[in-house]
Formats: sequence, C-alpha cells, structure tokens
Amino acid sequence: MPSFDIVSEVDTAEVKNAVDQASKEIGQRYDFKGSDARIEQADKVLTLHGDTDFQIDQVFEVLIAKLAKRQVDVRCLERGKIDKVSGNKVKQEIKVRSGIEQELSKKVIRVIKDSKLKVQASIQGDSVRVTGAKRDLLQDTIALVRKEVTDFPLQYQNFRD
Repeated sequence: MPSFDIVSEVDTAEVKNAVDQASKEIGQRYDFKGSDARIEQADKVLTLHGDTDFQIDQVFEVLIAKLAKRQVDVRCLERGKIDKVSGNKVKQEIKVRSGIEQELSKKVIRVIKDSKLKVQASIQGDSVRVTGAKRDLLQDTIALVRKEVTDFPLQYQNFRD
C-alpha cells in the first residue's frame, strides 16, 4: 500500500554553520564593538547575549539572515522571553524545534480526516504516517497539508508505492 511520512527535521550542521557565520559577523560589525553581543549554541538551544533588548533583536536578525541563506527554515525557531542577567546585560534563549509535537500531529490528522480523502493517518513517534490506496490520493494529501499547515516547517519523506 502506498505511504509517506510527514516529518519536521532541521539540519543541525547547517544551523551550526549559520551560528558560526553570524558570530563572525557580529564580531566584525561596528555597532556591536565593545558590547556583549554574541551567540552561544548548545544541543538544540541557541542563547543570544547583548546589552539591550534592541541589541538582542539585531543579533536575532543577523542569525535569521544567515539561517535563511543556508536554507534552514526559520519557522523551526521558538524565541523565549528576554531575561536580565547581571547589571545591564540581557539574554534570550531560542529553541530549535525538530520533530512533530503531539498537538501538531493531531492537527495534521484532523485536517486529513476532515478533507474526506480516502487515506489513513497515524502518529508514529515524532512523525505522521499517511497510507492510501492510490498514489494520487497521497499527492492530494501532501498538497492539502502544505496549504493548511503553514506555521511549522514540514517535510514529506519515504514516499513508497
């Protein structure tokens, strides 16, 4: 039976390269000279440091530009709130989301079931598997999900006939 998987993955190597490029640009920019502006990267969390909220926003804009240039979908980033650190320094944590959360997978399944297409969707860990009798139905399902779910980056893999 034909099937495919709906997943959400982020290329961590590209994220690391984009962070490195953004850090290099921040170190060279005149408006960041003598400030605490920098980006730190942990496993799935990026931490932006700066002197003011405005500077954090500027660092974030540089990061987004570098991620977009490397074809990393910026919708996978989830910004946290800006926290005050010692003195007049601030920081912000940004989570890099990968994998489809339970709530989003239920939304995708609801969209597929409401469309009345003759396919079955099931949750498989952090992905959604869609099976159907014909390849055309699966392609229609992909088009439907692309149109309906726009707030999170989704990829379609393992298309099998």
